[in-house]
Amino acid sequence: MSSTEPQAGIRRRRDRADDDAGAVGGEEPAGDAAAPSSATAATDAGDAPRGGWRDPRVRKVIQAAISIGLVVGIFWYVLGQFADLSDVWDAARTLTWREAAVLVAAAVWNLVTYWIVNVIATPGLTYPQSMVLTETTTAVSNSLPAGGALGVGLTYSMLSSWGFSKSRSTLSVLVTGIWNNITKLGMPILALAILALQGEPGGGRLVAAVLGLAGLVGAVTVFALILHSEDFARRAGLVGQRLMSSLRRVARRGPVDGWDDAVVTFRRRVIGLVRHRWVALTVSTIVGHLSLYAVLLVTLRAMGVSDAEVPWAEVLAAFAFARLLTAIPLTPGGMGIIELALITALTEAGGDDAEVVASVLIFRLLTYVLPIAFGALTYLYWRRNRSWRNSAPPMPGSLAPAAGSVN
Repeated sequence: MSSTEPQAGIRRRRDRADDDAGAVGGEEPAGDAAAPSSATAATDAGDAPRGGWRDPRVRKVIQAAISIGLVVGIFWYVLGQFADLSDVWDAARTLTWREAAVLVAAAVWNLVTYWIVNVIATPGLTYPQSMVLTETTTAVSNSLPAGGALGVGLTYSMLSSWGFSKSRSTLSVLVTGIWNNITKLGMPILALAILALQGEPGGGRLVAAVLGLAGLVGAVTVFALILHSEDFARRAGLVGQRLMSSLRRVARRGPVDGWDDAVVTFRRRVIGLVRHRWVALTVSTIVGHLSLYAVLLVTLRAMGVSDAEVPWAEVLAAFAFARLLTAIPLTPGGMGIIELALITALTEAGGDDAEVVASVLIFRLLTYVLPIAFGALTYLYWRRNRSWRNSAPPMPGSLAPAAGSVN
């Protein structure tokens, strides 16, 4: 037997122990914290679908039909309202091979930025693994109804196959999700602040900026206090639990339970990683979002939409608010919704209809369609490649979840 086999066995046993404990130095919440309360379980059991439109399979079919209908309707509206398809094609044909090469290079760099974020948020993950993980899960999220949930499930499956425990996978999913959403919320505020300094936004935009800034500051403050104090984390969980129970009561469903222990467990899992890597996480996440914006901006300029027609700050505002609309997953990857939002905002800002439509469609081809095709290839590679199986190194001690009650 080779020397690497005992080490792999030790690593797998360590990871299984980590899963059982949930957090180093702390146990998974027992009783109600580990599972729904009896009242909640009974209520959920009573609410279980029994057929008809409440059947999960029927609801998935309905959701898919609604998504397809929305996408078809949006594109029919766009091509009828803003520009004829022949005009869009004529505008797209003006793109030179040099401009196309620059766009492809910008799109590739945008993909790489997401690999960097996952490597930072998942200690032990290599860049090739991050590429396969990111592109595969993105392809699933962007191409299937309820793709976001399916993508998270596939993330766990892929990381598990490489030897990452469930707790380490959860840490990665939580941290990347939090940083991504905070940045997504902050970009519209940044765009509106820039427009305000340039004297362009109206009263409505300023009100939206102030409200958005207040919400972002509040969310970041609560998150920081949760990491700072376990007592605050427990109180925050109880407040959230009461709010959710009130909402469920309106829907005639039972209360939730165990949120205080859940938030404490969340704190213990993320505090080590966040303490040591929050700067790298923040910078890499912001770079990733700005790189995606840069692809849109470069595409617009290559298609002839000048800064005099649509200034870069207006493009940033249109981009930021279009992405914010995808918080409600009506279609996979926001397909149709992002296109409509961008085209509407950019044409109202002064861009030529045909050039804007062509730009947005090329932008989405580079950042939405092509990554799906690439993700299909990385999925096949993951299924066939055995060399990465159970290869994850142990979690560095300095980044491990917090032990006990640390205030």
